[in-house]
Amino acid sequence: MVATSTQDLGIHLENFTDFQRQAAGRNLPWLRKIREDGFARFAEVGFPTTRDEDWRFTSVAPIARTQFRLPGKALVHLPPAELKSWQIEGSAARLVFVNGRYAPELSRADAVPKGVAVTSLREQIEGHSDQLSKQLARYAQVERDAFVALNTAFLEDGAYVHVKRGVVVEAPIHLLFVNSVDHLALMVHPRNLLVFDDQSQATVVEEYASLGAGVVLSNSVTELLAGDDAHVSHYLIEREHKEAFNVSTLRIQQGRTANVASHSFLLGGGLVRNNVHPVLGGEGGECLINGLFVGSGKQHLDNYMHVEHASPHCSSRQFYNGILDDTAHGVFHGRIVVHKDAQKTDAKQTNRNLLLSDGAQIDTKPQLEIYADDVKCTHGATIGQIDENALFYLRSRGMSEAEARQLLLLAFASECAERMRPGAARIYVEELLREHLLRFREASRRSGLGTGERNVEEVG
Repeated sequence: MVATSTQDLGIHLENFTDFQRQAAGRNLPWLRKIREDGFARFAEVGFPTTRDEDWRFTSVAPIARTQFRLPGKALVHLPPAELKSWQIEGSAARLVFVNGRYAPELSRADAVPKGVAVTSLREQIEGHSDQLSKQLARYAQVERDAFVALNTAFLEDGAYVHVKRGVVVEAPIHLLFVNSVDHLALMVHPRNLLVFDDQSQATVVEEYASLGAGVVLSNSVTELLAGDDAHVSHYLIEREHKEAFNVSTLRIQQGRTANVASHSFLLGGGLVRNNVHPVLGGEGGECLINGLFVGSGKQHLDNYMHVEHASPHCSSRQFYNGILDDTAHGVFHGRIVVHKDAQKTDAKQTNRNLLLSDGAQIDTKPQLEIYADDVKCTHGATIGQIDENALFYLRSRGMSEAEARQLLLLAFASECAERMRPGAARIYVEELLREHLLRFREASRRSGLGTGERNVEEVG
């Protein structure tokens, strides 16, 4: 990384100075220090560049040169009807955030069982700061990533979820972040803390969407703590408009025999970076990292996975599929680190990609770092086009070419959905994928989908 120039730092310093004067918890010494340390780190290293190995395929220059402003004090009120299409039927709770601010009039938490707290982080800061200080910003480290540092500097609101020991939440908890932007370039920094005590079970859906167009940077950080023998499913759904910048970081800390599944679906945004960083810190833990990214036009969708095996007898699985058309650019950088004490590790990593046009591009980099001597680790990637034999077979059965391609794309995308547990969250995602791929097909028909010849290439 390179230090941010004085000119570039000026707008962020101005924003930070104004923020510190009015932020929730500004009189809490521990929180003030967290914010100041975050901004100091960001000022020291600046935005990453393509000279940084973890960012070599993604330039964030468009973000660095934009003069972003924080949302004003005035709340943006949205009628409930505007959000009708973003509802999970039967959800246990639904927290809505508009331009990074909690919107209680659009939210509810009336179906959560006893022993579950679902509220905004701002409310937690203002009312339960002593408890919060023991967990907040303890796992997502500002030293690792400039965007985490920037988020930490402006940490104020987001979701707080706490499921107590042994409590099972059958229905999903839905966290919806909506950006409604006017003529100004807006930046928001949602911060989520999800705590699941020993032997608890729950599903959380974290969704990012847009109303209207306009330049916006959504830079979110989620810290997920899974206690011993906890079972947690986390969903990230990103479907913002194509002027949006979205950088999300999911930091997972797992206890003994904890089982955590991360499902990511990148469907929108102009420049998107999805960071998933689980640490299997307790013996016998299991982790599934499952994702799908679908890009067209000039979209840039970057997935960075960093899985740390820190204890013995743990297993992890990574499965990511990408579908790219037009001049879209996809990135998969999957890194598995096996520490020296993590004997008997079982880790697998797979990345599969479909390029539907000659202009589409994918950079894939499976990576293993192994410091233990009794492990089983594999990785690999494939890049190709729609199977012409399968296409011919479907057309010979009476399907049009467009219908056949749609069916094959849906089958490819459904591989990711099949790894999800049955339930309301899975139904919601499956319907979303069907609708998105239908629109994707219609756009592709206008641009001549998949007419080029390309052989499958295997990497790793």
